Amino acid sequence: MTLRLTTALCAMLTASPLIAGEIWVSNEKDDTLSVIDIDTLAVIRTLPTGDRPRGITFNQDYSRLYICASDSDTVQVMDPETGEILHNLPSGEDPEQFVLHPNDRHLYIANEDDAITTVVDTETRTVLAQIDVGIEPEGMAISPDGTIAITTSETTNMAHWIDTGTRQLFANTLVDARPRHAEFVKRGTELWVSAEIGGTISVFDTATQGEKGKIRFAVKGVHPDRVQPVGFELTADEKTAFVALGPANHVAVVNAETYEVEDYILVGRRVWHMAFNGDKSLLFTTNGVSGDVTVIDVARRKPIKTIKVGRFPWGAAFRP
Repeated sequence: MTLRLTTALCAMLTASPLIAGEIWVSNEKDDTLSVIDIDTLAVIRTLPTGDRPRGITFNQDYSRLYICASDSDTVQVMDPETGEILHNLPSGEDPEQFVLHPNDRHLYIANEDDAITTVVDTETRTVLAQIDVGIEPEGMAISPDGTIAITTSETTNMAHWIDTGTRQLFANTLVDARPRHAEFVKRGTELWVSAEIGGTISVFDTATQGEKGKIRFAVKGVHPDRVQPVGFELTADEKTAFVALGPANHVAVVNAETYEVEDYILVGRRVWHMAFNGDKSLLFTTNGVSGDVTVIDVARRKPIKTIKVGRFPWGAAFRP
């Protein structure tokens, strides 16, 4: 291979979006998705969706994107290559967040208006179960081994523990006011649940469902009522967590071992959810009120760019 051809090939691979990847953002008041190219940090596509898209997630090979079209009362399935909506899935009323089981087939959906969790088979497009949970369910999580699903209910102030084999509740644990987001961390040994109005993250031992810690936040110059944790993401080694603090307009940097806050990063207005790029060197935050995405350099813990997207960006997902 000649030097000229080698140089050209390297340049082509460096510029390829398959290398850099994309961040997909749902804009709940525009009924669109914004696609950000990670290499250029610019929006390269805007795609229409159903009414009020919020939660978004890809399947394991990134060939399908699932979209909670909340006001359309459906989960839409999109081909991310073409942007075409392929079909809708039955989901119950007002789907807000969901999580895909490790089997890459069963979707667990929080139906905010129905007080249920709906389990849908994405291949047969049928409802497998509807599980009664608390009032205004929102957050969804699933353990790495797929045996436990979690639904958080905003008004009941609980995390509901679901056995995915029997599709029955086996525990309910109280959290602080208005729980929003939930994630299993540390190889599934802990469950973290953010409480928007309570201003905390509760940490539970997965084996016992007992609370083992509480993360609290205090941003200098920001009234405590505006410190409202919602989405959070952990680094690859799970030693550091980044927590979106809503109308506090900051992301907290938390030591995941000690549960102590180490830093605060100023971002856009009403930061809601986040997604890392492929190697987790960059973090992208959705800022609802300012209608933009802040790009954070993870190692430096500094914002490096603001990208304008649609109105009220909500969810974010990475695609290689």
